[in-house]
Amino acid sequence: MSKARPKKKHHLPARLNVLFFAVFILFSALILRLGMVQIVQGEEFVKELERTSNTTARIDAPRGLMYDRYGNVVVDNELELSVTYTNPSRATSSTHMLEVATELEKLIDVETDSVTDRDKQDYILLTMTEEERYELMSKEERAQFDDPSEEYRAEVDRVPESAINSLSEQDLRILAIYREMARGYANSPQRIKRGITEEEAHRLSENLDRLPGVDILRDSRRSYVYGDSFRSLFGSTGPIPREHLDYYLSRGYERSDYVGTSFLEEQYEDVLRGQKAVMESITTSHGSQTVERSVNEKLGQRGNDLVLALDMELQQKVEESIEEEMRLAGNSFILDRSAYAVMMDPRTGDILAMAGFNDPAGQDSGNYSDHIGNVTKAFAMGSAVKAASVLTGFQTGVTWPGNSFYDRPIDLPGTPIKRSYVPGGFGWVDDRKALEVSSNVYMFEIAMLMAGCHYPNNCNWNRNSINAAYDEARFNFSQFGLGTETGIDLPSTALGVDGGYQAGGNLLDLMIGQFDTYTPLQLAQYISTIANDGYRMKPRLVREIREPVSDKDEQGAVVQKFEPTVLNRIDMSDAHIQRVQQGLRDVVTGTRGTARSRFIDRPYQLAAKTGTAQVTVNEVEGNNQTFVGYAPFDNPEVAFAVVVPNVKLESRGGRQGMAQNIAQRMLDAYFDMKEERNGPEMVDSPVLEDPDTEEN
Repeated sequence: MSKARPKKKHHLPARLNVLFFAVFILFSALILRLGMVQIVQGEEFVKELERTSNTTARIDAPRGLMYDRYGNVVVDNELELSVTYTNPSRATSSTHMLEVATELEKLIDVETDSVTDRDKQDYILLTMTEEERYELMSKEERAQFDDPSEEYRAEVDRVPESAINSLSEQDLRILAIYREMARGYANSPQRIKRGITEEEAHRLSENLDRLPGVDILRDSRRSYVYGDSFRSLFGSTGPIPREHLDYYLSRGYERSDYVGTSFLEEQYEDVLRGQKAVMESITTSHGSQTVERSVNEKLGQRGNDLVLALDMELQQKVEESIEEEMRLAGNSFILDRSAYAVMMDPRTGDILAMAGFNDPAGQDSGNYSDHIGNVTKAFAMGSAVKAASVLTGFQTGVTWPGNSFYDRPIDLPGTPIKRSYVPGGFGWVDDRKALEVSSNVYMFEIAMLMAGCHYPNNCNWNRNSINAAYDEARFNFSQFGLGTETGIDLPSTALGVDGGYQAGGNLLDLMIGQFDTYTPLQLAQYISTIANDGYRMKPRLVREIREPVSDKDEQGAVVQKFEPTVLNRIDMSDAHIQRVQQGLRDVVTGTRGTARSRFIDRPYQLAAKTGTAQVTVNEVEGNNQTFVGYAPFDNPEVAFAVVVPNVKLESRGGRQGMAQNIAQRMLDAYFDMKEERNGPEMVDSPVLEDPDTEEN
């Protein structure tokens, strides 16, 4: 037998043993080091970490510009510097903030007008010692309060009047600064003062290292290049309104952000808002000293620009027309001296100009602009609405083109005698003649027949038939834009006042524009609808949204273009609309036309309707003067409405024909500019918005 071979012994190489031993030693060292870091040096490293702060601030970028339809910048941004205070995320004591405010007062000038008595009481409590505060109330009195806030309010009430009166001007300045600092939110820059001077900026820069939380930031405010022209309709900016705070926070805004708070600024907030700059500040401190500080900045971008339908040169002419007439009017008003005018393109709905003037009785404000009154105030418009009344009669079948009614005084039970302005009446008038001479009785006949009253022999109307006539008349009027939303691109506008269901005599008043009230813009949309062959266009203030570019004389690429929008086509037939259009032309060209003397020789071929609504203010009788129209008659390119409310009667010294005077001036200006344009007139210095005091 062969001899068995011995088995091999498997031995690990010596190198591998050395490697395992080395790994063991390294792991042991690592575990030892981790133990040292976490157990022995853990507290020290936590303190070191706390000495390094990383703060991110988002700085508002300038808002987008606004241009008029011819490329003129009408709303700009004025660049400036602001001093801000940023609360850290951890709680900051009021005493510390007061110390910063005291140092800051030495470096900047601040106004103290906004400081209230409550602010002063809070400030005095803050500067009192504990012993002084304790002396304000007895121990027994304090024991009555379970809630510390109630105890604090009681302390506020105990602050002596003498302490409030003893505050110096320096105290008030410190308080004004502290007040703004306390209004801020954690980690959000709170503006302490906007528009600091160059000297203030230098002083602050030299002392920022000892003013924790204080910084100088680039800022901007709205600049209105043409002064108060169209100013109020551009809108305002300011802090987020409290009632809208949740809405803006849900859309990524910060509590300290400034937003559009009215009119175009509010309507196009998402467009005009810029892309914020981001500033990351990393500070490493050792004890009370700053060892290292670095700032990383990501640049922001201006918001998108708006191109308006507005013609600023025409706007200025319309404002001048109103101001000139108001100057000549003198003491012609029973209430505020005021007037309103709207000019729009009936084919597109473009608002070319919209001006208002209001001089409150007994007040000398120095600035009488009231452009927003065109969309926020409503008036009885008088006979200016009679074109809608005639078309309503056609649509309901109670009258028809060429049909005549006998114009004479109407005596209904329980109603004052109703008549046209000619005491004995006009006799037989058809629809066109009724518009030409402004017959009230023709409109009364339409109203009565709609309610089932065949005056004088068979007037069988009742409450149900009268109410149904109210509904039908208002429905037809609303098709023109009277008493309903105009659709203009603004956040809110007035609808006027619906007088409800009243007596039958008030139904007659409704048909001559002396019951329900409408805004000047609604009146302009109504006449534009007739000029546009029955198509009601959505009024628009903004035509385009464009990207921002660095050169303000140039415009960026189009982001969005707003096309003309038809809101509705009125139910009336083309033949009926054309019949009423001819009646409006007769107002200017007819032998008895109520606007003939003023416009018959004008080359722009006007179609129009005059109006006078009776009003009583403080038992004094007067009237609202109105005038609407469009031109040229054959191819309308501009429609308008002028309202001059609360004018004294002629017998009492009121100036008559003011609405027509204004209309003549602004129409002359419009057609003159078709031949030659000079551009809007610059003002001596732009008007700057103060968003902290602006009435929003």
